[in-house]
Amino acid sequence: MALALDGCGAARAKPEGGPMSAERDGWKLVWADEFDGDGAPDWSKWTPETGMIRNNEAQFYTDRRPENARVENGCLVLEARKEPFEKASYTSASLTTARSASWTYGRFEVRAKSPSGRGLWPAIWMLGTNIATAGWPACGEIDIMENVGFDHDKIHCTAHTKAYNHVKGT
Repeated sequence: MALALDGCGAARAKPEGGPMSAERDGWKLVWADEFDGDGAPDWSKWTPETGMIRNNEAQFYTDRRPENARVENGCLVLEARKEPFEKASYTSASLTTARSASWTYGRFEVRAKSPSGRGLWPAIWMLGTNIATAGWPACGEIDIMENVGFDHDKIHCTAHTKAYNHVKGT
């Protein structure tokens, strides 16, 4: 996968000036999204999560709503908004490749800039495809980048497993 976040929730798949370093180092690029053009993300690659789905968050993840998920100027923009929607006070977007692509091993490159501030929790993470049968945290989770809103000057990188996770305090 070659995905880089750039700007306030925007993603870019290829740095300016050439191919991803994985290609230069002899790796074979098997998945990327260049975010070419403006409009909707490529829905053959991305699946939106919908609802208030985890961690008692105050936001409602919307389904293909351009106010929350769109491509503009070569970037994937995921925008949170303070607005009433369903039973929530905020809207946002969460996109996953769970239905379109998965990998067992590989090199994953991410270049990221993210918004920070109290209450925000931008993250780039990978989750085991067996979550439906194994559950979390047995399926495994790797947080590539997580910026916790109450600690906005730190970036966390974490691996969660059945033995090691915040619920167990390990």
